[in-house]
Amino acid sequence: MSDWKIPLYGPSTGAAEARAVAEVLRANWLSVGRVTQDFEERYAAALDVEDAIAVSSGTAALHLAVLALGIGPGDEVVLPSLSFVSAAAVVALCGATPVFAEVSGAHDLCVDPADVAARITSRTRAVVAVHYGGHTADLPALTELARRHGLALIEDAAHAPVTKTAHGVLGTVGDIGCYSFFATKNLAMGEGGAVVARDPAVRARIRRLRSHALTVGAEQRHRGGPSAYDVDGFGLNYRPTEIACALGRVQLEALAERRILRQEAVRAYRTLLSGLPGLEVPFAERPVEEGAHHLFPLVLPDGLDREDLQAQLRAAGVQSGVHYPPTHLFTAYRERFGTRPGSLPVTESVAARQLSLPLHAGTGLQDVAHVAEAVSRTWPPQR
Repeated sequence: MSDWKIPLYGPSTGAAEARAVAEVLRANWLSVGRVTQDFEERYAAALDVEDAIAVSSGTAALHLAVLALGIGPGDEVVLPSLSFVSAAAVVALCGATPVFAEVSGAHDLCVDPADVAARITSRTRAVVAVHYGGHTADLPALTELARRHGLALIEDAAHAPVTKTAHGVLGTVGDIGCYSFFATKNLAMGEGGAVVARDPAVRARIRRLRSHALTVGAEQRHRGGPSAYDVDGFGLNYRPTEIACALGRVQLEALAERRILRQEAVRAYRTLLSGLPGLEVPFAERPVEEGAHHLFPLVLPDGLDREDLQAQLRAAGVQSGVHYPPTHLFTAYRERFGTRPGSLPVTESVAARQLSLPLHAGTGLQDVAHVAEAVSRTWPPQR
């Protein structure tokens, strides 16, 4: 994939994935079909829900969620700024206004329920709970908040496929759950995603919207079904491919085993980095067995130059990343919605000091030791 000695991401693919793709090619049907349906059934069973709808990406999942809820011009959706831009983008594309909320702090990079509550108005229609890095947001508080105000709760579980917690399986607690199976994700299909919803009517709406709101799909027609069809709404092409879903079936089978490998790496990171003065490891107070561990984030101390540290890591062959630049500071959001620097001081402070270290199923304990040594080598005294 790259010349990195230790890459930030490393999707696990091998002979089983190759065989799965070859089987699809031999079957000679590449769009939504029987493999997609089988993957949907297996994923729903893993989540312990009635149905899961496979889609072309995590962004498609979020867009379909907002569309299915009828959110549009004049509406507001409260969501964290410290996240990938996709959730805010689909809200804006539907004509609604993304209202950005703070994260809890350097110890917890998920959205702060108290700040969400302060930003709810008469125009608010939904709240998005992002399970940052595969760690659960405060679902009890957010669920109660949504219920009290009559709002929809959308779980952005892009980082947390089949993640069981004391509060329920992530993505299945709120009204709609959205998953991403992008190439870097824990369950990697190259491109792909899934949507689940508590309300059967919402699920049916999402399934129709996924494929242009056609009453008869192409695969049904191909296999001898009705040739005529109607269009009972305004939908999109957010269908996955059979190849992606074939990959998804194999990845789903291996997900639990690969999660254990991630947990072992996280446990080692926490131990090796615990003595560095001023360094904060978000979610470190949570048991390592909890969460999906899609990312291993750090929050650096004030005064430490992040770019200098990244240069040191590069020299050691270690790739690092930043998750994420705050969405409210991007040009498009400043120009359209009037967001501005200084409006989310907690988020902005944390984001300026955030750094992600390599973490994937192939990150072995020797890799962790190498990365931790590279971080520690020139660590400054506490400032």
